[in-house]
Amino acid sequence: MKPRKEESRGFGLSQKLFSYLLIASVICLSLLCLFYGTTFAPSLRRSDNYDPTRHVIREAGGRALLASNLTVSSFPVCDKRLSELIPCSDRNLLYQMRLKLNLSLMEHYERHCPHQLRRYNCLIPPPSGYKVPIRWPASRDEVWKANIPHTHLASEKSDQRWMVVNGDKINFPGGGTHFHFGADKYIMQIAQMLRFPKDKLNNKGSIRTVLDIGCGVASFGAYLLSHDILAMSLAPNDVHENQIQFALERGIPSTLGVLGTRRLPYPSRSFEMAHCSRCRIDWLQRDGILMLELDRVLRPGGYFVYSSPEAYALDEKNRHIWAEMSDLAKRMCWQIASKQDQTVIWVKPLNNECYVKRNIGTLPPICYQGDDPDAAWNVPMRACITPYSKRVDREMGSELLPWPKRLTAPPPRLEELGISSDNFLKDNDIWHSRRIKYWKQMSSEIQKNSFRNIMDMNANFGGFAASLVHMNVWVMNVIPVNKSNNLKIIYDRGLIGTVHDWCEAFSTYPRTYDLLHAWMLFSEIEKQGCSFEDLLLEMDRILRPLGFVIIRDKAPIIDYIKKLLKALRWDDWSSEVIPKRDLLSLGEEKVMIVRKKL
Repeated sequence: MKPRKEESRGFGLSQKLFSYLLIASVICLSLLCLFYGTTFAPSLRRSDNYDPTRHVIREAGGRALLASNLTVSSFPVCDKRLSELIPCSDRNLLYQMRLKLNLSLMEHYERHCPHQLRRYNCLIPPPSGYKVPIRWPASRDEVWKANIPHTHLASEKSDQRWMVVNGDKINFPGGGTHFHFGADKYIMQIAQMLRFPKDKLNNKGSIRTVLDIGCGVASFGAYLLSHDILAMSLAPNDVHENQIQFALERGIPSTLGVLGTRRLPYPSRSFEMAHCSRCRIDWLQRDGILMLELDRVLRPGGYFVYSSPEAYALDEKNRHIWAEMSDLAKRMCWQIASKQDQTVIWVKPLNNECYVKRNIGTLPPICYQGDDPDAAWNVPMRACITPYSKRVDREMGSELLPWPKRLTAPPPRLEELGISSDNFLKDNDIWHSRRIKYWKQMSSEIQKNSFRNIMDMNANFGGFAASLVHMNVWVMNVIPVNKSNNLKIIYDRGLIGTVHDWCEAFSTYPRTYDLLHAWMLFSEIEKQGCSFEDLLLEMDRILRPLGFVIIRDKAPIIDYIKKLLKALRWDDWSSEVIPKRDLLSLGEEKVMIVRKKL
């Protein structure tokens, strides 16, 4: 029996209605996914009152400039959940990107930066109840709990005296995994093991820079400061997350990093000593590649201080590991300088003689001649021994003067850069003069203890940091990747620093530095085609509330950045001058100093 026409038409209408409803449901679901996706995933989503294209004009070179009569009213503020965001160490980003990372090689703790379209592009807010940090030297021993509201380390490491929660503060008794009774006593013990005069680890200024691997909350580095030793304390954002955040809040030189698959961002022969106290590193993996990376960055005659059960435990497993490590160290031409209780200290050879005398085919091999031992940005580690140059081999050492004489003396490696001693000394004088003028410009706003953590974002030869050496501050000297060879000069002077690409985020927590100094940095990234706004937002991320920024650059660039100060909330205080020309001036320059609001 055939259906009537009316019934057929009704059935057809029902099908169409169902199809329309299904399509509408899919569209609604898609819109919901889009909304929540942009809310919780990195993107270019900004607040309604900020549209960067609305105020921008283009100059002939293609760089975006604000129209002279327009300003950006504000940058959006990120969600509170991002108050501790480290863009290139963001676990959520790694999950979203579905990168195939080898966890056993620690690749997930290395830098993995978001693509431009996945950046948050917003101002990172402080945690609730944030206070102006306690000033140095009191900060060595205590910080505000509200500034780093994480107390799990205090309970987890309570028997090791890392940290103790005490009301609204967190205290640091100076303990560590292998020095429960205090870093000061442990440091004295190391000096005694090496028979250094007066139990001082600096050995009359011959030891100045130390690499502390797996540093915890950096108490070892904190107590080295009284010995005139500057440590680069290094640890990843791992299961003991926030350890580097605590270190920086305390005012101790430190940075995020890991011994994984890439070289550490330091040139060869940077450190007189490396230190590992129960740093949980498998030194035998991949033919000893991690110990060979330490070998690369240690100076001739440099020490590796190793405090771990493998060095003293008598069980079969640890004895086996110790035998393998000892064999590897011997093949690397390291010798045991001292061994006592839980600690062994190896020393690196002064010249190439031992390498030459090894039997043919001995592993690890010597690195091939074309390998640049100073290349340190995104360079894969290599399981080979870095030999010394002919000069170092001949002199049997780095030829560096003891600290503090090495700070101002022209270092031997200047020749490798083609820089004369006269130009080096002139650079030093100019930065001493410039620093005095900066402080005079800020005199109405700063106090004796206003600064502790300082970053020189384009450090050249470290002249700005050298001019601050008599103050109670430390400086992270950052060398852009296109000038990476300059970093060896900074380490030879007894200062510390790192290589970095300022088109990416820096490896540190938010609210890390009291003062950022940017000399001609914006002119540099302009050549690379990178965004001024991205760099300014990154500077805001790592700058503490009430912190200062000194920007010295071409006048048009300063004028452009001025239009963004209110949007960045850097308008608490500002000062601008046209400085007198000197030998480092590159055309018309301005100096702008601004202060971030609390």
